[in-house]
Amino acid sequence: MKTDSLLLYNAQVYLEEQVIDDGFVYIQDGAIVSAGPIALMPKDDAIKKTELEQGSKIIPGFIDVHIHGAAGADTMDGTKDALETIATQLPAEGTTSFLATTITQGKDRINQALKNVAKYLQTDNLPGKAEILGVHLEGPFINPSKKGAQPENHIINPDLKLFDEWQKESGDSIRLVTSAPEQQNGISFIKHLTEKGIISSIGHSDATFEQVKDAVAAGSTHVTHLFNGMRGLHHREPGLAGAAILMEKLKAEIIADGVHVSPEMVKLAVKAKGTDGVILITDSMRAKCLKNGHYDLGGQDVTVADGKALLSDGTLAGSILKMIDSVSNIIEFTGLELEDAIMMASVNPAKQLGIYNRKGSISPGKDADIAILNQQNNVVLTYCRGKEAYRAK
Repeated sequence: MKTDSLLLYNAQVYLEEQVIDDGFVYIQDGAIVSAGPIALMPKDDAIKKTELEQGSKIIPGFIDVHIHGAAGADTMDGTKDALETIATQLPAEGTTSFLATTITQGKDRINQALKNVAKYLQTDNLPGKAEILGVHLEGPFINPSKKGAQPENHIINPDLKLFDEWQKESGDSIRLVTSAPEQQNGISFIKHLTEKGIISSIGHSDATFEQVKDAVAAGSTHVTHLFNGMRGLHHREPGLAGAAILMEKLKAEIIADGVHVSPEMVKLAVKAKGTDGVILITDSMRAKCLKNGHYDLGGQDVTVADGKALLSDGTLAGSILKMIDSVSNIIEFTGLELEDAIMMASVNPAKQLGIYNRKGSISPGKDADIAILNQQNNVVLTYCRGKEAYRAK
């Protein structure tokens, strides 16, 4: 047997430009070597071969750029065990890489979470579990009037010096920052992020359409959970929601759970932005994969019941959404195909993070981040950088 080689076959294979009905994917040393129709499958007997069940689909693994936690763990716990729990849990929903996402907290708590990610990236970010691609810093540089479930007592104005301290503590791993451009120092902060090659996302913001234009001119290219925690669409003031839909430079995250955004509004957003303008996220918190009950989010009590996570005042507090359910929902809400959902869950986040050369699609030379679905689009098998990370029982 060739070391670390695997050939998966007898499945629909979702390549970048086409879907092959009866195809294969050949993996070696953690990378995709080749993929195509079964007639072109390598014949080498030394390769380990796995024949998949009839009706299987091989798709690129999902990339979640906005996730706080899962299975009882949260990025803000600031422990290796918490990150390990999230990274080992996510492949069950087809997610093969993610941004560990923080929440508004005091300086020291955020500091600890960032130092913990830096340490994890150095020693524990190994194949066979979802890869941490860096940090999404959500808050504390946001607008209190659009705080959602972000704790208001820790919200501050954008602070360039503090951000630079945090970026150093994180080992330069902060890749995406959510901030409100209308706050004091908001535009200079966005310029600062842009100069450092960090994605500036507008979110938890009461920005007007004109203020969003200024933010985009300063370098913003991303919008945090479209429609949630932002100035809504009005016929005389399009606001951040309207700007997000109209401005092609902005990629818009969306929580497609049918709770945070109605199915009709999800459909409207995708129709207006196109499948290349939307990024599916979960924004999930630690209660994901657990039963109904009470959980912590940023020091606040969250009640989880009936598929919703709520603060005591009824505010939505993140989600318990899984990426594979987001994919199924987007297909149901919009009438689009699986390949369109893959664009929003795998391709777009990889391109936005500047890693499409190694993730986001099934293509020779890329990381073997692969999810295998059955006929009903349930995840049955996931490989993270070529190593099995999940197998359905």
